Amino acid sequence: MDPHLLRTFVSVARRASFSEAARDLGFTPSAVSQHIATLEADLRTPLLTRRPVAPTAAGARLLEHAGPLLRGLDAARADVERLAGATAARLTLGASPLAMTVRVAAALAEARRAHPGVRTAVRVLGRGEIPAAVAAGQFDLGLTDGLAAPGDPLPLPAGGPLSALAVAEGSLVVPLPLGHPLARRLGLRLTDLAGARWLDAPEAAVPLRRLRAASGTDGFRAALRYEGTDVRALLALAAAGHGLVLLPHSAAEGAPGLVAVPLVSPRLVHRVELLHAAALHDPAADFAELVTGIVAGTGSGGHRYE
Repeated sequence: MDPHLLRTFVSVARRASFSEAARDLGFTPSAVSQHIATLEADLRTPLLTRRPVAPTAAGARLLEHAGPLLRGLDAARADVERLAGATAARLTLGASPLAMTVRVAAALAEARRAHPGVRTAVRVLGRGEIPAAVAAGQFDLGLTDGLAAPGDPLPLPAGGPLSALAVAEGSLVVPLPLGHPLARRLGLRLTDLAGARWLDAPEAAVPLRRLRAASGTDGFRAALRYEGTDVRALLALAAAGHGLVLLPHSAAEGAPGLVAVPLVSPRLVHRVELLHAAALHDPAADFAELVTGIVAGTGSGGHRYE
């Protein structure tokens, strides 16, 4: 299968529109239609219905394969370009909102001082986007975070070879408004909070689906959905009583109008990991060592995802 045709198919299927996919890809609608027709002829089966635009059974199965295939191709291209020295000296970092900490910023400043003149860029985005972006070479390094048992690595999706290094593990808290009935507690159990009103903030807090999995309940229903990455805005919503969130202590400490009550059960931590897709060279290697205390590539304290 031609990967260009496959990318067109994925765009049409996700947008449910030939014209919107054409705008996204920079093609004409007729070119998009031709791409789909060529792919269907290659596979000898219809992949999309036209009115409405939706995947057929065969198309839905192809979509399951398409993501890993395209991410693998992007990762292979990025790996070869890195080996060939096609990229200029740079330090690009993608980070999830809760992974971008004061410690990370200080390490970045020190790495820049050690390597003046190197192009540096930082982008904060959803934690689910980071592994594929690092594998595809969009970032030299990625910082992601999540809920884990102490010492356990974070689960990551497939999408090209990635190595992960532990950066930090910290305690978790529930920021409660002043005067909340539970604000005087010394600690909270997750199961006791399953029936409370929650803020659904999948990128700026611990996702509610992870709370359901950790507690073994189907509670934690959202009273309000927050589709942003600004943790301060999320804390303002929590202080105003819109709902509860679970956050690392470092993110909630000192927030106005809130009392950060520790989570004591189950025994979970907020874990931050540094991701990279190939052997690191300066300045990325310097930054990785500064933020983790581990020389990237030694295998110490890291794990690998294929």
